Amino acid sequence: MTRPLSLHPDRLFSSDPVQRDIARALYAEVGTLPIVSPHGHVDPAWFATNAPWTDATSLLLQPDHYVFRMLYSQGIDLDTLAIPHRDGVPDTDPRAAWRAFAERYHLFRGTPSQLWLDHVFAEVFGFEVALDASTADRYYDTIGERLASDAFRPRALFEQFRIDFLATTEGAHDDLAHHRAIRGSGWQGRVVTTYRPDGVIDVEHEAFADAMERFAALTGEDVHSWSGYLAAHAKRRTAFRDLGATATDHGHASAATANLSTAECEALFARIVGGTWSPDDAELFRAQMLTEMAKMSVADGMVMQIHPGSYRNHNARLFATHGRDKGADIPVQAEFVRALKPMLDVVGNELGLTIILFTLDEDTYTRELAPLAGHYPCLRLGPAWWFHDSPEGMRRFREMTTETAGFYNTVGFNDDTRAFLSIPARHDVARRIDCAFLARLVAEHRLADWEAADLAHELTSGLVRRAYRV
Repeated sequence: MTRPLSLHPDRLFSSDPVQRDIARALYAEVGTLPIVSPHGHVDPAWFATNAPWTDATSLLLQPDHYVFRMLYSQGIDLDTLAIPHRDGVPDTDPRAAWRAFAERYHLFRGTPSQLWLDHVFAEVFGFEVALDASTADRYYDTIGERLASDAFRPRALFEQFRIDFLATTEGAHDDLAHHRAIRGSGWQGRVVTTYRPDGVIDVEHEAFADAMERFAALTGEDVHSWSGYLAAHAKRRTAFRDLGATATDHGHASAATANLSTAECEALFARIVGGTWSPDDAELFRAQMLTEMAKMSVADGMVMQIHPGSYRNHNARLFATHGRDKGADIPVQAEFVRALKPMLDVVGNELGLTIILFTLDEDTYTRELAPLAGHYPCLRLGPAWWFHDSPEGMRRFREMTTETAGFYNTVGFNDDTRAFLSIPARHDVARRIDCAFLARLVAEHRLADWEAADLAHELTSGLVRRAYRV
């Protein structure tokens, strides 16, 4: 027996009728505003080639670690789901992989993944019956038919989704060929890159040596000398800005920063490139490079994002077979007050600098992040991120930061996703949660209705455009 699929118009609003009515009115003003997506991991090749996607599995299942990590936790082997190995995609029938997912779709009840996917199924593909084992083939065939049409090519969906700005993320050693192709195609969609130099900063990364070779080739600099290495970063940042980049991104294990002398930097760097480094050296080098990147941002105006606090690739066996980004990254305890002080001693009072802080450790919101952002002119708080990109996570973020940092020391929402079709769904959830939060403040007479209306627009569009200089 098939079950209906429908999206309730009041989803995520309060059950209290007063608050619900206020939230409805606020959402009516912002629900259809254009999407600004300033940080994510969508593949730019999709927009460079505008080639059609082939099937539901490669589009919706393979890129989305939120989905396959849940299935893996229930004992489903990643080969069953056609998730790529280090050396290629397993010989799994994509339809069979989709069936395995559909048979277990009930596992996602109550999770943000269900909210996002149901939005995609209903709003993008027009399904009116829920996904389960009995409808798996109907979904697979219908999605395949839709994807074969011009209306479902990447650029057409970009426009259909009302995306005004989309930032992808590339490494310092990436040649940016896809972004150049987008620029040269004449298409008006605004897809830009973001400078992520981790590959040539984290000496503990298994591909560090290869990344450094490409870094040298792209810049023509002696990247094995401290001065040449910094010059190479400056050149690559310029190349990224030439292709529209407004921001950098740094996914270090911790928020540690350092403020070493030039002589100390040269000695540390000699150990890094000479292969005589220790784990403490690796952490100190990452820490110093956050400060160096902040100084470069003062000079060139790029917004700096710091995403610390994840134990990457926790599952050693899965890392050996499938590589990175396979759902095995786990949040760890974070610390910011002492960690950021060396960098803030250098740049903390720069009025032209914006540093956006993210965390996977919610305990730091009230104790550390909101007070820091509520003081330093350069600091802003990024939205609830990754494991906390959820209705409850977003509510907690607003509750734990607003009274200390206010709304205007935050930067709106970003989706941080590889799953392109989920972008409208993720932004819709954020808009609804913000409207519900504002509605409560109005109902409690803590905000006037006109203030809430202003804030709804700011949280949806104004703050993100100003923070990321869109």
